[in-house]
Amino acid sequence: MTSLARPKPKIRPPRKGLAHDSNDVDFEEAWTIISSSLQEMHTKNASNLSFEKIFRHAYKIVLKKKGEVFYERLQKFETDWLSKDVRVRLATLLTPSLKNDGTVINGVATTANERRTNGEKFLRGLKESFEDHQLVMNMATDVFMYLVCIIPHQLLKPTDLNKEQDRVYCVDMKKPTVYTSAMILYRDHILRQPLVADASETLSMLNRIILEQIAMERDGDVIDTALIKSCINMLESLFESSHESEDEKLYLTSFEEGFLKASRQFYAEEGTRLLREADAAAYCRHTRKRIHEEISRCKTTLSDSTTPKITSVLEDELIKKRIQELIAMDSGVRYMIDNNRFGDLELVFELNSRIDDRKSELTQAIQRRVQEVGRQINDAAANLSTAQNQSAQADQNQEEGRPKVAVERAATQQTQAALQWVDAILQLKDKYDHLWQVSFRSDPIIQPALTKSFTESINVFPRSSEYVSLFIDENMKKGLKDKTEAEVDQVLEKAIVLLRYIQDKDMFERYYKKHLCKRLLMGKSVSVDVEKQMIQRMKIELGNSFTAKLEAMFKDMALSEELTASYRKKISQMSESKRTDLSLHVLTSMTWPLETMQSSSSSADGGEAKSKVIYPVSIERMKHSFENFYAERHSGRMLTWLPHMGTADIRAVFPKVSEKEGPLGKERRHELNVSTYAMFVLMLFNDVPEGGSLSFDEIHAKTNIDTNDLIRNLQSLAVAPKTRVLMKEPMSKDVKPTDRFFFNEKFTSGFLKIKVGVVAGANRVEGEKERRETEKKNNDSRAFAIEAAVVRIMKQRKELSHQQLTAETLAVLSSQFKPDVTMIKKRIESLIEREYLERVEGGTTASYRYLA
Repeated sequence: MTSLARPKPKIRPPRKGLAHDSNDVDFEEAWTIISSSLQEMHTKNASNLSFEKIFRHAYKIVLKKKGEVFYERLQKFETDWLSKDVRVRLATLLTPSLKNDGTVINGVATTANERRTNGEKFLRGLKESFEDHQLVMNMATDVFMYLVCIIPHQLLKPTDLNKEQDRVYCVDMKKPTVYTSAMILYRDHILRQPLVADASETLSMLNRIILEQIAMERDGDVIDTALIKSCINMLESLFESSHESEDEKLYLTSFEEGFLKASRQFYAEEGTRLLREADAAAYCRHTRKRIHEEISRCKTTLSDSTTPKITSVLEDELIKKRIQELIAMDSGVRYMIDNNRFGDLELVFELNSRIDDRKSELTQAIQRRVQEVGRQINDAAANLSTAQNQSAQADQNQEEGRPKVAVERAATQQTQAALQWVDAILQLKDKYDHLWQVSFRSDPIIQPALTKSFTESINVFPRSSEYVSLFIDENMKKGLKDKTEAEVDQVLEKAIVLLRYIQDKDMFERYYKKHLCKRLLMGKSVSVDVEKQMIQRMKIELGNSFTAKLEAMFKDMALSEELTASYRKKISQMSESKRTDLSLHVLTSMTWPLETMQSSSSSADGGEAKSKVIYPVSIERMKHSFENFYAERHSGRMLTWLPHMGTADIRAVFPKVSEKEGPLGKERRHELNVSTYAMFVLMLFNDVPEGGSLSFDEIHAKTNIDTNDLIRNLQSLAVAPKTRVLMKEPMSKDVKPTDRFFFNEKFTSGFLKIKVGVVAGANRVEGEKERRETEKKNNDSRAFAIEAAVVRIMKQRKELSHQQLTAETLAVLSSQFKPDVTMIKKRIESLIEREYLERVEGGTTASYRYLA
């Protein structure tokens, strides 16, 4: 398709005949015709005019070198027209309120509607006068083009160059064009002058009326935005000088400054009032609304160039000067967070982002709230732990040998408190993660601040490492049962998230090994695969060195299965027909936590060796058999048996009870799953005659089982109602050294297989004494880690100042724990004493040198 373009207009001089006759032109006659035509144009009676005739007269005047006179006459004509006609017509539109610049006339207040109507009438009249002036001057510019147009030199013959100077008078004389001079005249004789003697300058009046109309619109009134836009366009088309540079527009030099000043005052007052009367959310919504209104006003009513300036005014008055007070209000950020007002928080975030890329005020408020809630969670856990410890301590003052049921109950409650602490921290984390994503739009600056606050809240709590390990332990034993793969991954990820926040990861590792040990040895884990997944996640997060011993524990378990299978195969080839089936775990002493494998008495005594347990004859024979088998495969290794960590499956036969019907009237057989110590106790009753009994002291003498362990096992066998295989006299919930125990021939159960649990056999929160022991052992381990780090650093650097060595040591160990500077100093002193390092003498700062 061929497009039709309008041909570019060309300026052509009149025909030669017309130019030849130009010498006969009469200037006054020509001007009379031209001025008459201008009068007709201004009065809108130009339909009968011959513009070609006017054009010829103007052309002749220029050729006659009368351009200067013509230009001056034209200026005078327009001046007279504006002064005597336009100003008179505009003056009729003035009302007393417009002239006096007030809202009270003769003591009577004018209404907003009256002011709006009078203002619109004046603006409309001014707009029409300017548009009429523009129209006439555009027509005049076309007619008098030889006063203003430039004819390019390359289009003229050499003989015509002198003529060109006559034709481009305005350019040659460096005078404004006809149109430009007409706009200047309108500016000077209409806008820069009062319309009547007792009125202010028209331009000032115009600005005031527009500002008043805008103020009305801000108050909710409807105004004629198109009319105001026309007046703004007028101001944008007029300039302070004939150079017409962009920064000289009357809009910028006269109106905009006043508009911004009035707006600043308006919003300063409104901001103060809103903070006093409205809540924080309403303030934010109103501020956002005002910003959108002003942006829209600049597009539809004012100028786009004002948008960033008025936006800056609003941001200063409604946000920057108020944000701190806004956030601290009773209905501010804290209230919004506590009541899940995510939309309101997003408004606060949006407003704060406008004035501060770092959102400092909002970020600090969020950090304070995280720390406050974290402190509340920590205090609640600490208070509960203290109360339970006091209860347990009171119970310890009871008579010697009485089983500490209340103490065990307190320990269980402490474990539940630990799990509640972890749940509360996770809920807090989930809440702020959601808040960060929804309200703060996943802002990359707020996230590190949240991470820092969570890290401080978690690590200020001294038991955080232990509690997180207990949380994982509880889920590995019970919490993951019947969960889907996705739900399992979610729980594991939560555990890893908590682990990231913990600074003392070496303390966590110590507790995790202890809890994992019991899960593996007692078969408490829901899934070994999930256990391995957790180890793998830890390896990714913390590195191979952190999980090396944990992986070695699983390796020992696998090797133990192979060793047990080999032993069973060997036994099956022997001639003995009846043997006890043995399943055992052979553990590497350097890998497994020895303190976990000690009995309660040895732990209480600081880990001292306990007296040797007396095994039943059949069990002792089997024990020696395996020791011989193991010595054949691994010469030079010594086995240490830990019976308190094992379990046994035994078959129990309960005879029928004479003169009884039902279950008691016949023989009953059950398979009992008991601890190894419980098995030792029950096997003693094989040699007790019918109706006979054993006292507590007799059982202790024949087994040499630790007193506390024996009490717990007897409670499981003689006190627990569903597993009461033995009877106790006197019957009570407590076990005393004077009690006697009988085989319960009347025991019944609806199950063939019965599990007899040991009281307080599960992982639990450490007591204060245990806690101090754990911290001592951990500090000893840290001392070795610090010394190793210092030696590695000095071996590489050879010589360092004390400050540099301390800083590098902190950096190296930060992934494991946060070392105490005092401890680092002590370890350096120890290395100097052992001649790993030496002090550098004569230096200005304390320095050390490595000794190879």
